[in-house]
Amino acid sequence: MSIRPYVLTETNWKSVSETDFGTAVLPWGAIEAHNTHLPYGTDNIQLDRIAADACAVAWERGARVIALPTVPYGVNTGQSDIPLDLNMMPSTQQALLGDIAQALEGQNILKLVVLNGHGGNNFRQMIREVGFHRSKLFICEINWFKVLDAKLYFEDPGDHAGELETSLILEIAPELALPLDQAGSGAARPWAIAGLNEGWAWAERRWSEVTEDTGVGDPRAASKAKGRLFLDALTRKIGDFLAELDSTPINAIYKRQ
Repeated sequence: MSIRPYVLTETNWKSVSETDFGTAVLPWGAIEAHNTHLPYGTDNIQLDRIAADACAVAWERGARVIALPTVPYGVNTGQSDIPLDLNMMPSTQQALLGDIAQALEGQNILKLVVLNGHGGNNFRQMIREVGFHRSKLFICEINWFKVLDAKLYFEDPGDHAGELETSLILEIAPELALPLDQAGSGAARPWAIAGLNEGWAWAERRWSEVTEDTGVGDPRAASKAKGRLFLDALTRKIGDFLAELDSTPINAIYKRQ
């Protein structure tokens, strides 16, 4: 395995000291059960690969981007009764994001992309507050699961440990997935209130009330080939974004007439 200079955990001071990095990517995942067949670290395993592959695409285009280590804990307040689903409060996330932003700004790396891989995380208000205190820094969020129309790649993508995530793990780390005949159905109970099902009203789901196997979405149509096709398209699109962001001067983020 060769050293990837755009992955911070692999690179070294010699390489870093010779590189003028402009953009940092902060993957942020979670530790939680993913149906009966996928590992607890599914979100983080996916993020490690997505961040590295996207940075590779940007690097090939001349961007000097760096994938920071994945933050492994996310907001799991609705899953406190599921063993070893570990929760990090949003206030803790904001403090951590603020510290990383401060370090980057002090080192003149002035573009930060939070690459979110967990539906319970929501960084928008945190970015507003951190950005207010770090006015030199440009911060944005990408939810990788919203980048592409997953229905173009999967019969039923699912919400959690369904066809999409199972296909990704079959491509990225197949040795960590149990056979699909050992997976739960991923059947989920809908809300009893119409507005919550329609999406214009929102409440946090109590996971143990929603699903018997911790999955939401049927994984049985998943395949390695589907995972590879989706991953390639996803990382190409995110990589192109990173390259464009990195090449845009910090004072030219907005178009001028």
